Amino acid sequence: MGRRSDHSREELRALFIAQGHALMAEKGLAAFSGREVAKRAGYSVGTIYNVFGSLDQLIAAINSHTFLIWAEFLRQRLESAGEDRIRALVEGYFEFALENPRIWSAIYDHRLAEGEVLGEIEHSHRVELTAIVETEVRAVLPGGGGPETPRFARSLIATVHGHCSYLVSGSFALLEESDPVGSALDRVRECLAAQR
Repeated sequence: MGRRSDHSREELRALFIAQGHALMAEKGLAAFSGREVAKRAGYSVGTIYNVFGSLDQLIAAINSHTFLIWAEFLRQRLESAGEDRIRALVEGYFEFALENPRIWSAIYDHRLAEGEVLGEIEHSHRVELTAIVETEVRAVLPGGGGPETPRFARSLIATVHGHCSYLVSGSFALLEESDPVGSALDRVRECLAAQR
């Protein structure tokens, strides 16, 4: 059922990412199937390998696409954030994960095979989210922070991510934590206060 002449390589890439992203949102990484993506796109599974080189690279591209969607989600939250933009970032992090648990989890559950690396496009999509956080962190630090600010921003992301991961997985319920979002925000505010 291949339609090899219907699309350019770039169109095929976009088609497989779109179909793969939809499948990932429905099924999650554990039930993800390259054959199913190819079937939905109307191509053979071999075309995925011709375009991406491996199934891992397709999944990496899908996850990078999720980062783009997530970054736009946070930008929209920040537009209506008012003065407390840090709160908007933390709450937006949780909101996106809770609204999109399968595609959010796939970002962190997938690992490229040994020897494979992210392409330049995928890498650029992934750093957008970190850049948004770094910009907001710099805005609240005296003098816009210093050379360690990117590292500090990544550490804050890790703090929020840990809380969020526990919430999405249900682990916080076992720990009887009633307000994981508030707890994550408190930790971020404490770190920012210490950094000031």
